[in-house]
Parts: sequence; structure tokens; C-alpha cells
Amino acid sequence: MTKLQRVVVTGMGVVSSLGQQVETFWQRLLAGDSGISPIVGWDMEDYATTIAGQVHDFALTDSIIPRDARRMARFTQFAVTAAEAALEHAGVQVEADPFRVGVALGCGIGGIDVVEEQHAKLQEKGPRRVSPLFIPMFIPNMAAGQVSIHVGARGPSTCPVTACASAAHAIGDAFRILQRGDADIMITGGTEAAISPLGIAGFIAAKTLSRRNADPEAASRPFDRERDGFVMGEGAGVLILETLASAQARNATIYAEMKGYGMSSDAHHITAPDPDAKGLIRAMAEALKDADYRPEAVDYINAHGTSTPLNDVTETYAIKQLFGAHAYRLKISSTKSMIGHLLGAAGGVEAIATVMGLHTQHLHPTRNLDIPDPDCDLDYIPHQSIAHPVQVAMSNSMGFGGHNASLIFARYAD
Repeated sequence: MTKLQRVVVTGMGVVSSLGQQVETFWQRLLAGDSGISPIVGWDMEDYATTIAGQVHDFALTDSIIPRDARRMARFTQFAVTAAEAALEHAGVQVEADPFRVGVALGCGIGGIDVVEEQHAKLQEKGPRRVSPLFIPMFIPNMAAGQVSIHVGARGPSTCPVTACASAAHAIGDAFRILQRGDADIMITGGTEAAISPLGIAGFIAAKTLSRRNADPEAASRPFDRERDGFVMGEGAGVLILETLASAQARNATIYAEMKGYGMSSDAHHITAPDPDAKGLIRAMAEALKDADYRPEAVDYINAHGTSTPLNDVTETYAIKQLFGAHAYRLKISSTKSMIGHLLGAAGGVEAIATVMGLHTQHLHPTRNLDIPDPDCDLDYIPHQSIAHPVQVAMSNSMGFGGHNASLIFARYAD
């Protein structure tokens, strides 16, 4: 049997409502800043929810010329920009061996803004006015495709579409590809830009969004008794995963080692998590088994932590069931409390937060946890970041349809 390759994180790139540079994003997370504000871009008068974690003043990378930018939906622009930043952060030269560099980028929805725009053209001007670029702009896999084209990566390329677990599944797929030796470097994570009239209206209709419009920064409140739904976010989180041998050959900076990946399905409901949490428990247990860790080895969990009544209780229950008494010694926090729920990009941005926690030995807080839900009685690091020794960290993702994913990262040691 071929020995599995060790896999490490050598670069990161982010587009978020808290900034486009990883260091800025991380420092604002540690400060407990909020990127949630009133939605701008269209008339919100008839909307029950009018707030989101929008990316304001988004700056395209200089290498994307205007003609190419016009052929990319917003979610793809986010992906290419974050991927370029991650490659630069890692010091990777793709052209050195392009067939050994791959792309695995998840996306839950894709170019919903393009769908809205082109449907309006169809209704107003007829089918002949629909753009020939409509299909290749809105399909969710185009972010992975455009990143591959833009940077010249010719290795394995894939795009999981598993709702809010998409980016975590992409990272898991990239991990497996590298372990097998099918590539040396993978550009991985997720992207999403679904803050649009139809996107917001759809999630309002599904009764999932917070309506705390008068106080946007307090609206996303995971594990708090007064939570009333999640807040939409947008952006991209991209990591460079690399075999240890490749990273050492380049003398690359190593931010963490990826150790385990688990996935499962609730097989329960199209939107609600299984109240028995069997799926998430299984995903976390499989990640631990894959990493060859006992539950007591984990120091920190970056929770899915959506701020919905069902999710937070279910995730807390799952952690307590798997970790037992150790659950009360774990440090846990929700990145979504500050940037909202990035859907298909959530697992990518949250993996970056997890890796940065390991790298800096600081953990960001859960914002707005003022009145803890009695059923959510673990240590969610309320209000203020902490300095804390972390050797092993887990990041959880759960998606509509019952998709679960759990990732494990650890401090790198020779």
C-alpha cells in the first residue's frame, strides 16, 4: 500500500466583509469587529430582512483585465482574487509544474446575480437578448474553472456543490488528492456571492434569516438565547494545501498541518438538522479517526454556529455526545457571529480562521453571546478573544440536504 503524503497549509487568501487581506481579516476577528450592515444595491422596502455581511469596496486583483472581469460573476471574481492572494502568500509559482497544481473550490449557489440579470433581459427583450455567456457565468463550477484558467493550474480540478458544506468538502477533496500523491499543490476553499434580491427573498421565505434589522451588528448571535436566524454573508476563503515534501523542497512557511477529514449525511430533512445529530457526530468521529486522534486531543472547535434556533442546539449536543466531559474543556467559537453565513464559502473562510488560531495561538470570540441559551452551555469564547495554547483544532460545516463535514488541523511539527 502506498504511504499517504503529509499535507500542510502554506498560504491563504480571503475576501470578506472584514477585509481582503488575511492579516486584516484576522486582526478584526480577534477584535470582535462586525462586518454586518444594511444591504445596499437595491430597494429593500418590501424585505423582512435588510441586513447582510456584504463585501464593500471589493478590489479585483490587478491581473484581471476589465474584459475578463465582465465574463465573471461576482462569486468567480471573489474566487480568482482570493486564489491569487493565497498563491502569493504561499510563494507558489504555478508555471514551475502546472500539472502538479490542482483546484478544488466549493460553491453552494453560484451566479444568482447573473440569473436575475439575464432573466430580466429575457422577460423584457426576448430570448435573443440573453447573453451567450449566461451559462458559463452562473454555473457554480466556473469559479474553479476560472481560477484554473487564470493561474494556469492543469492538475486535478473539482467543485463540490453541497450547500453550506461546499468549501469544507472541497478542502477535504484536496486533502485526499494530495495524500494520494495525485498533485503536489491544491488551491482549495470556497466562494459565494448570493446577496441579491432573489437570494435574500428566498432565504426570507425559508424563514432562516434574522430580522434584527435595527441593530445589524447584533443580529448574528450564535448560541445566544435571543438568536432569531442567520445573517447572509459573501466572500471567498482559499487555502494552499501542499504535500509536506513539496513545501520542504520550496522552503515554504508552514502555517498548520491538515490531519483529518470526515463527512456524512443526516438523511433526515432538506433544511433542518437531525435533532439526534447522528450525522455531525459521525463526521467529527471520522475526522478524528482519520487523524488518529482521541477526542481529548482537540483543543478548539470552529463551530458551524449559524445563529439559528435548531443548528446551535444540535451542534452543541453533537459535541457533547462525542467529546463527553472534554466538551466542557474545549474552546469553541463562531466566525459567523462577525461576518455572517457565507454559505458555500463558509468552510473556506472558517478554515482560515482555524489555521490562524493555530498559527498565532489566539482564538477569536463569538460576538453577541449576551444571554447564553441554557441548551448551549459550552465555552464559546464570548465577546473577547483569548490567548490559548492550541495544538489541534477542528472546523465543522453543515449544509442543507443534511451534508456534514469536519476538518482537523494541527500545529506543524517535524
